[in-house]
Amino acid sequence: MPIALLAAVLADLAVGRVLPPLLPPLPPLPPPAFALPILVLPASLDEAWRGLVVGALPQLPLILANAVLLPALLAREMFSPAAAAQASERRLRLVTGAANDLLAPFGALPVCHGAGGLMAQHRFGARTGWAPALLGALLLALGLLFADDAARLLGTIPAGALGALLLLAGGDLALSRKLIEVRADCRPAIAAAAIATFVLNPAIGLGAGWLVEVVRRLVRRDERPAERS
Repeated sequence: MPIALLAAVLADLAVGRVLPPLLPPLPPLPPPAFALPILVLPASLDEAWRGLVVGALPQLPLILANAVLLPALLAREMFSPAAAAQASERRLRLVTGAANDLLAPFGALPVCHGAGGLMAQHRFGARTGWAPALLGALLLALGLLFADDAARLLGTIPAGALGALLLLAGGDLALSRKLIEVRADCRPAIAAAAIATFVLNPAIGLGAGWLVEVVRRLVRRDERPAERS
């Protein structure tokens, strides 16, 4: 991951020397000022219910698939069994739930161990826990020392570099060998989940894939006694 960031900076510098700047230079940043987040609790039960219905529940299918099931599967593919055991489905859901429960009252956005981030960091050389630890330390420093200007600092990262990282990570996920070598009877569930997710939303996609898989298993269970007889 550091190699990817270095390449992004060098590419941005190279483009800046060839092309004129598209945006005016950023004004100088103020000196660091230490600030802690403020605790913000719902003012009423109606506000808490609205946050649950509008913010939390729609995220559950996406978090379950992208932040629990898929990262655990990728960890088993890319790392040793001992290392992958540290990223089991149980641990991922406990850490994700605890982080959101603890940080949401301080105004944090929903966080998770996304499969795209895991794939991107591994794709660009990350092999240990130092990669997310260094990224977390950098973001923590930005939040505590440059709270009002952290978004502006992150906005200086070239959008093209981020797009390239996302494209490569998405391509690795979409062109997974498991998707090509999957058993033929599993493909209907995959197709149903993919189509429903693309046309409708991830919640319906997850439900469609799960429903097709349940039907497939019921059909196979009914076929086994017939084959034995």
